[in-house]
Amino acid sequence: MAGTMSPLMEQINNGNWLPQQEAESLRDEFYYQNAVQAYVLTIPILNTIGLRDGSEDAFGKNVIGMFTDFYQRTITDVGAVGPDGAKGGLYLLLPPDYKQDVPKVYFAFKSSTNNVFLFFRTIMPPGDDGPEPAPAVANAEETRIYPLWASEKDVKPMEFPNGSGKHINMMYPTDNSYWTKLKAFVDYEPVESIDPVTRGILASVGIIKGFPFEPNDKQNAALQRAVEASPRMILAGRQLGWPDKRDLYYKDRQYLNTWAGATAEWMQDSYLDVIQRASYFQVAYSSSPAMVMRTIDLGSKYPFATRDANGEFLDGSNSYKLHLPPQPPAAQFWAVTAYNITDGTMTAAEQFMPSVNALDKVDTNSDGSVDLYFGPSQPAGAPDSNWIQTVDGLHFLATVRLYGAGVEFFDQTWKPDDLVKLE
Repeated sequence: MAGTMSPLMEQINNGNWLPQQEAESLRDEFYYQNAVQAYVLTIPILNTIGLRDGSEDAFGKNVIGMFTDFYQRTITDVGAVGPDGAKGGLYLLLPPDYKQDVPKVYFAFKSSTNNVFLFFRTIMPPGDDGPEPAPAVANAEETRIYPLWASEKDVKPMEFPNGSGKHINMMYPTDNSYWTKLKAFVDYEPVESIDPVTRGILASVGIIKGFPFEPNDKQNAALQRAVEASPRMILAGRQLGWPDKRDLYYKDRQYLNTWAGATAEWMQDSYLDVIQRASYFQVAYSSSPAMVMRTIDLGSKYPFATRDANGEFLDGSNSYKLHLPPQPPAAQFWAVTAYNITDGTMTAAEQFMPSVNALDKVDTNSDGSVDLYFGPSQPAGAPDSNWIQTVDGLHFLATVRLYGAGVEFFDQTWKPDDLVKLE
């Protein structure tokens, strides 16, 4: 019928162009929103770049196992849950475009990025005064990393710098260097390393492989606003949790599962969980199948609490008690650690390390259970060995770390108690 407008025409200025000022304002807002999406989608990359750059600043280049690409997508686990089964072996990492034959003597894997992240955790055995680092260091130093064309006998032993007592900034940027580092990554890596949709979001803010990235003043301001607002948005989601409670480990406890039902690659049944992935990489790094799968006595689990037994946020100004039932199911060892809620760094109290583990000389109850204490000052009756110092005025999260998690964890016949606030 002549003269009839569609609903969309009626909704948008009766079928006419927008006023110039409104059009410019909406374009700027769209740029900002795309920048927020770009941040959420690429935080795993900048998380890894922060680790690399912080290590290089402290120790020099090429110091930085599991193997992941720079999107922190698992290439393979190494050791007990890897193909070598803790027996060691030859791993061959291949670039994204490698198409030649591969010798069968290797555990061969292709990375989707030219940059690769290698992360080792060597377990320290108990010593007379706590964990003994020397055997673990010696084990790590047996590692050799060299080009395929080289011969291992000609490769010098690797050097691992001692980072004990050093304060090293390995965080991703909080200013517009986030975008310049991301642009450098995009230029260096093959196009296929980032999916087309994410590349489209990046292109909408001017980050395109092989093209200059030259945001104007207004765009720079929007990019800075996105760098500041995006982590607050991610934090808000972590604070409020999922409405369906899929991130709860137990129905009767406050402990959370940072994968919230997703795989190690952040896949839910029918979609990529980009929000949960961003939540994880805001405070952690290195997601691997061994952290998600039910690998009895081999994988690691990290139930963590942000609230006490009454549902109140854990506050470093208060004192708390955490009861661990007898025989924590950890074939290697267990630990409890306090972290900052914002970025997952350890709480910086006067105490050397905000963590207690089974390799320490922990005070144990007669039934084998353990009572741990948190607080800005040592609570009355708390043994020195069982106290984790918090920072007055700062919220924190408490993580129960189980290395070599046993069947009792999976069937929930063993569960840590909630933290109880002490009066």
